[in-house]
Amino acid sequence: MSAPRPQRPKKKPEPEENIPVPPENNIDIRQMMGKWYLLNLASKCSHLMKHGHNTEATTMTLGMTTYGDAQKLSVKTTTRQNHQCWEIHQIYDLTENSGYFNIKGNNPKESDIKVTILDTDYTSYAILLYEKQRRKTRLSTLKLYTRSVAKLHEPTLLKFETAAATKNMGLAFTFPFPTYSHCNTVDNDHIINCIPTC
Repeated sequence: MSAPRPQRPKKKPEPEENIPVPPENNIDIRQMMGKWYLLNLASKCSHLMKHGHNTEATTMTLGMTTYGDAQKLSVKTTTRQNHQCWEIHQIYDLTENSGYFNIKGNNPKESDIKVTILDTDYTSYAILLYEKQRRKTRLSTLKLYTRSVAKLHEPTLLKFETAAATKNMGLAFTFPFPTYSHCNTVDNDHIINCIPTC
């Protein structure tokens, strides 16, 4: 009878790298409140690479709310899906850094999403960075929001494209969003409540 073959020790999963906290950007979050229009997005997401030509008019409305005993950033996103208006309710955790927020993962094993306001003048544009760590891969998405869809100034677009380039996302990874047909009202049956998570 042959001796049992030695078993190889199971390989331990590699620890996830932490997303570094950005330097303080002195963002006045109170001036960020209100409605923003999503005009451009940069991402290497496979879904967007396949369907990015089908983007829908999207808005984001920011406010402050209390959840439990803590102040949170309230985020309401409206968009269309199959010609139907939908609204998604979320909360972002505040941090000591005024322009840096945290979106909790759906479960303890899922990484949180880190949100950074990279640049804004409060009255016309804001560039936001969303980052999520998966083992040694960092997924980054940049979004360009404006207060109005009337006109996107070339210097603002250049700032967005420059920020995207720092994440190795050139024009092939940018997706413009419509400047028309935004949802003004959403009925209660089409509100998705992602508080605290979704």
